Amino acid sequence: MLPGGVLLMSAPSGVRPEPSAEAQSDAVAARLNTLDRLLPLWIGAAMLLGLGLGRLLPSLGSALSAVEVDGVSLPIAIGLLVMMYPVLAKVRYDRLDTVTGDVRMLTASLLLNWVVGPALMFALAWLLLPDLPAYRTGLIIVGLARCIAMVIIWNDLACGDREAAAVLVALNSIFQVIAFAALGWFYLSVLPGWLGLPQADLDVSAAQIAKSVLIFLGIPLLAGYLSRRVGEKRWGRTAYESSFLPRVGPWALYGLLFTIVVLFALQGQQITSRPLDVARIALPLLAYFALMWGGGYLLGRVLGMTYERTTTLAFTAAGNNFELAIAVAIATFGVTSGQALAGVVGPLIEVPVLVGLVYVSLALRRRFPQAAATPG
Repeated sequence: MLPGGVLLMSAPSGVRPEPSAEAQSDAVAARLNTLDRLLPLWIGAAMLLGLGLGRLLPSLGSALSAVEVDGVSLPIAIGLLVMMYPVLAKVRYDRLDTVTGDVRMLTASLLLNWVVGPALMFALAWLLLPDLPAYRTGLIIVGLARCIAMVIIWNDLACGDREAAAVLVALNSIFQVIAFAALGWFYLSVLPGWLGLPQADLDVSAAQIAKSVLIFLGIPLLAGYLSRRVGEKRWGRTAYESSFLPRVGPWALYGLLFTIVVLFALQGQQITSRPLDVARIALPLLAYFALMWGGGYLLGRVLGMTYERTTTLAFTAAGNNFELAIAVAIATFGVTSGQALAGVVGPLIEVPVLVGLVYVSLALRRRFPQAAATPG
């Protein structure tokens, strides 16, 4: 199901034939509402609106920044929670064992997210920003913060495996709490020291990261799980998926658009007043998203995964937790630092790039073999 209420009903029998890729694409396109059809336009408009508000009303950013609870931006938190809940309410939690038993996918995801991703961002940052240490450090922090929020939306729009996405973001969350600080120390201090390069420090605690994970993943995940359990118990699965989910589905995109407006309004002044710096930061980010997504897709094909799981693997590898990266950069280096600006430019580039990759992914869907049957 796509956000916006597009629902592919399951047949009452135990097994249903899988339609062709062309038939699936035509069916989805025929039932998309206006919001879904014009998604790139709405996202572009939300970005421009946020940037414009931040530029025209410089005090707006300060006002939004002041609305915090224990260092967490309340407007961004609300937007992300509204964005993630409908998608997580669609997950069939009784099928998660089919994902946790897929050792190939879990291993591939851990390899891409926690070995390849940070190393690639480290290499790109040093290669393309050798003369800009603050921006370089900010990008390395972005590379360490694996996505646990927006990737849920990109995966769902690209018709990826919803259950696999839930498992992989949960896995990333656990590793984020355990490994983020250690990897930051390694890539900012240890590895540069070995290579004879300038070193930097990163002051971040496991508690700070755990709080981010709890708020931005734990709350909507629990809400989605309880909705599924209570809804199916009260109405049955068919009624839950045909009546309740189409009602809450559009809120995923409303939350996404609201989050984008708030995020860019917060940093609109910085972004629009330093266009050349933004362009320099954008180059390694563009290369990073393309290489990580392409590498995830290629690895999924080599491992013989289905379209759905290959798509999930690619998007979870390419996405980053911009909220955590920005929060860590601001807490360590200050709100006006180059490190913080690099974190802010992250979603400026990530959002349009990954929206574009959603369409690339859907176009590649036809190249995957279709399964003969799936459980109903």
